Amino acid sequence: MRRVNILGVEISAVNKETALQYLSDHLDDARGQYICACNVHTTVTAHDDPEYRKIQNGSFMTLPDGKPLSSVGIRRGYAEMGHVTGPDFMEQVITQTEESSLKHYFYGNTKENLDALMNYLKAHYPKLSVAGFEPSLFRPLSDAEEAALCDRIDRSGADYVWVALGAPKQEKFCAKLSQRTSAVWIAVGGAFNVISGVIPRAPQWMQDHGLEWFYRLMKEPRRLFKRYFVTNSKFLWYLSKEKRGS
Repeated sequence: MRRVNILGVEISAVNKETALQYLSDHLDDARGQYICACNVHTTVTAHDDPEYRKIQNGSFMTLPDGKPLSSVGIRRGYAEMGHVTGPDFMEQVITQTEESSLKHYFYGNTKENLDALMNYLKAHYPKLSVAGFEPSLFRPLSDAEEAALCDRIDRSGADYVWVALGAPKQEKFCAKLSQRTSAVWIAVGGAFNVISGVIPRAPQWMQDHGLEWFYRLMKEPRRLFKRYFVTNSKFLWYLSKEKRGS
């Protein structure tokens, strides 16, 4: 798989179709590894944090979950790149595997929101094989708790482990534990809430024009102001420095 280096982060040159096909074709290779969904915020975070950048770059696949990333990739000659959000990718994989023997495990979020996701999946994907699900403890796990979680996942027969803890915690979590199981771990942030409808998704026209971030900002201005205006400004500044230095 080709990757494009954006501010030191190796983003996979994929779109919705090729990302899904690549994982399907190479699932056995992906077992014991993890997938990230990288946006402007996580790209800037990885640029500033070498440890986190190493985790992003060590993934089986790092999805361009952010229109600016795929746009930069296209301008740099990776014409195949497209915008691949965590919720889109998760629901695509679920749709593709609903009537197969492949099993899914869901970890993270609150019990209430996780229950909402399970209810949604039962209603819309009744044949999906759910191996297990459990909410976050909202604190670091002990060594014994990590071992017990990996054991539960392996005993469940899970092929996919979906993790919703928020970045950068979820990527670090996946990188640390995925190799101790025979499943592929996928960090998807707020995908649980988006898919279940707990958080309303932006209208399709806003998604198509890369404005989903603006919709989310309007819904949660206090929480997201710093992320979108500070990190977006840093992203543009770093890109301009990178261009001047090339």
